[in-house]
Amino acid sequence: MKLFFDCRAVRWGTHDGISRYSANLVRELSKLTPVTMIINDERQLAMLPDLPWIRTPAMTSAKDTLMARYLNPHHPDLVFSPMQTMGSLGRNYKLVLTVHDLIYYTHRTPPRNLPQAVRALWRLYHLVWWPQRMLLNRADAVAAVSRTTIDLIKRKHLTTRPLILAPNASSLEAPPAMGADRAREKSLVYMGSFMPYKNVETLVTAMNDLPQYTLHLMSPMTPETQERFRALNSADNIVVHNGATDAEYVSVLQSATALVTASFDEGFGIPLVEAMALGVPVVVSDIRIFHEIAGDSGTYFRPTDATAFVTAVQSLEAPGRWDALSRSSLAQAATWSWERSAAQLWEGLQAVVENRTISE
Repeated sequence: MKLFFDCRAVRWGTHDGISRYSANLVRELSKLTPVTMIINDERQLAMLPDLPWIRTPAMTSAKDTLMARYLNPHHPDLVFSPMQTMGSLGRNYKLVLTVHDLIYYTHRTPPRNLPQAVRALWRLYHLVWWPQRMLLNRADAVAAVSRTTIDLIKRKHLTTRPLILAPNASSLEAPPAMGADRAREKSLVYMGSFMPYKNVETLVTAMNDLPQYTLHLMSPMTPETQERFRALNSADNIVVHNGATDAEYVSVLQSATALVTASFDEGFGIPLVEAMALGVPVVVSDIRIFHEIAGDSGTYFRPTDATAFVTAVQSLEAPGRWDALSRSSLAQAATWSWERSAAQLWEGLQAVVENRTISE
């Protein structure tokens, strides 16, 4: 099979969620079959494995609608995109698109890193369901990062195409010296954006009732967001990292009591797997996707209830509870791996090319 993998969502310098998903999945997929990467900027290559590549217009370019013009001359058998918006008009190859979540149909604030014109189109796109259905039904199959997302796709009747499960995983490396007897601080860690649906305000406010704990906010944030959080937190027990390398993130995480998140919605939840893979328990929103990711290893609370969050954190202080959750977290995290995800995706891609039935 002549397989092309769309890597145009890969960022240079620091990965975001879809960038990390793309880079890890193409790396593992290339161990199973030859892959040619599609990029739009050579700076992306520093974040990607050493594989053959071609250059095409960016995902946010109007020329993306004409992608077949750039890909047909290379005669791919199949093109896989980790996004759902790749242009398909006039293609002479099989196409598999990916849906990560349906968050923006209920939480319509678009990602802030998009150009203003794209942000406007993003809002329009998510006002109704038919544009999504039209795009997905132009593909030959649709991948999704979780069973929760697959079930949502089915419930909303977004596509008649076969569905392939290709989950996220953790790519953090645990320090060799890390052990069960490592020092643990009364610190909590949040890794993620500060979009409204992430509901970080609940965490920041709840910290007023956890004065003995510190909340580490790892991701970059605007000065306005930082000022708003400071105003909510009279206990002065939040630490703003404003971005961190993987090594810095691991250093803070491995000594923490828990990773925390109060998200209203998610398509997966990579930080949960990252924390559990280090033996760090997770205190998270009582939403379906987090149950899928963390299972019985998670400690759950209603995301609108700051008091419930405080109680959930304090429950980890019960004798033996933290140690038990740490052990079960390690076991749960092991069920998520890029190798397994790539193998599932590869099986689905072969079925698409061979016109076989795909088993979810």
